[in-house]
Amino acid sequence: MGCYTPSLIEGSKSLVVAVLRDVLFVLWVFIPAGVANMAPVFAAHIPSLQRFDRPIDFGKTFRSHRIFGEHKTWRGLAAGIIAATFVLALQQALSAQYVWADWLVQDLDYVGLPTLLLGPLFAIGALGGDAIKSFFKRQVGIRPGGTWFPFDQIDYIIGGAIAVLPFIHFSLRQYFLLLILWTGLVVISTYIGWMLKLKDQPI
Repeated sequence: MGCYTPSLIEGSKSLVVAVLRDVLFVLWVFIPAGVANMAPVFAAHIPSLQRFDRPIDFGKTFRSHRIFGEHKTWRGLAAGIIAATFVLALQQALSAQYVWADWLVQDLDYVGLPTLLLGPLFAIGALGGDAIKSFFKRQVGIRPGGTWFPFDQIDYIIGGAIAVLPFIHFSLRQYFLLLILWTGLVVISTYIGWMLKLKDQPI
C-alpha cells in the first residue's frame, strides 16, 4: 500500500483551494460580460425601447446574406453596455467595502480599474463576439435564431476575454475554467429563457 506524506496531502489541499479560488475568480470577474450577453434579450421585451430596434448592419448584405441579421441591434448593444458598466461599478463598490468581494478578485486591483472604459469593453467584446459568430452563421446558411452549437455558447466568452486583455489577464487554468463554467451558465440561462418564452430555442 502506498503512503501519503504530510507534504503531499498539504500540496493536494493547496491545489484544491487554488482551483476553487480560480473558479470563484473567473465567475465573479466575468459577470459584466455575462450580463451584457443577456441584456439584449430582456431589452427586446421592453415596449418603450422598441423604437431603438435598429440592426447594427443597417440591413446590408455580404454574398447575398445579411451581415449580422435583424437580431443584432443598436438597442441590444446599448443595453449591454449600460448593464455591464452598472454591474462592474457595483462589483467595484463591493470590493472597496467588503473583504469577501476583494478576496474574490485575488491580486487584481479591481477597484482601480476604469469603470467607464472596462464596462463598455466587456459589453462590446461579448456582443461583438456574438455578432462575428452571427456573420459566419449567415454565411453558412443558418437562419437567425437557429442553433449553432457550441459557437452560440462560447462566442461572447472569447470576445469578452479578448476585449478586456489590456486590463485583465487570466492564467491558462483560469482561461480553461472561464470557458467551461461560463459555457455551462449560458446553456442553463438559455434553457431558462426558452422556458420563459424569451428564447426561440432551448440551447
